Amino acid sequence: MNTERSQVAVVTGASRGVGQGIALALGAAGMTVYVTGRAPEQGGSNLYGRALNGSLQETAAAITAAGGRGIAVICDHGDDAQVQALFAQVERECGHLDLLVNNAAFIHDQLIEPGPFWEKPLDLVRILDVGLRSAYVASYHAAPLLLRSERALVCFTSSFGAGCYMHGPAYGAQKAGCDKLAADMAIDFENRGVAALSLWLGPQLTERTRIAGEQHGEQYKAFLAHAETPEFNGRVIHALLNDPQLMEYSGQTLITAEIAPGYGISEAEGRQPPSHRAMLGDPRLQHPARVT
Repeated sequence: MNTERSQVAVVTGASRGVGQGIALALGAAGMTVYVTGRAPEQGGSNLYGRALNGSLQETAAAITAAGGRGIAVICDHGDDAQVQALFAQVERECGHLDLLVNNAAFIHDQLIEPGPFWEKPLDLVRILDVGLRSAYVASYHAAPLLLRSERALVCFTSSFGAGCYMHGPAYGAQKAGCDKLAADMAIDFENRGVAALSLWLGPQLTERTRIAGEQHGEQYKAFLAHAETPEFNGRVIHALLNDPQLMEYSGQTLITAEIAPGYGISEAEGRQPPSHRAMLGDPRLQHPARVT
């Protein structure tokens, strides 16, 4: 077992897109980052018939090149045994965990298509399995390792879709569920040095959204003009992890665009992504009652 107390993170669903960008930002900050995906090499993922670039091995190599230590772990987050094996590996190799980013989610090709849920494939509901249930399972197996760190964080990548209609009921339920997982896990972690947060990310500049923008033109044009890079959000997550006041935020749902300026974080050339609170709504405040 490596007893060196370097900061260690697990980012789920990091072959490409949001998870990949977050993992790269954590690597650039010098962290050891375990990244998960269903296959080590590129292939199988596409949108509108176009293959999506990126692979688990490429992500791990890029993390190392950025100054961190990238470790690729093949893991299907729909298989609880594989998730358990992931954290057993982290325990053997590092002995502790500082950060879990629950990002893995099943995204159906027709998620953003218009129309009521019953006219879309039933398969869209799988986001509640890989996206919500899987985040609970990962957090369950990560918890003993997080408790070994002086200060640790469980982070859920959520969105404004938790509070407004966005992409249909399955997507909305998954995002709202992540917010609630963070709120309730924070209570269980209370006074144990582990925080749980849900983060509302704005529109993300990924290959997937670029392709979607080409298909949906004006619908996405305004949003993408002010979108965030996943790396921006990774830097926000790293700042939160290392904030001495982290525990004061535990249990909350935060908007990354709103908290980034306080950490001096912006996009290239100082561009500051906007919050969409005024247009899409506020994070829900949890009632303080506790029934045990």
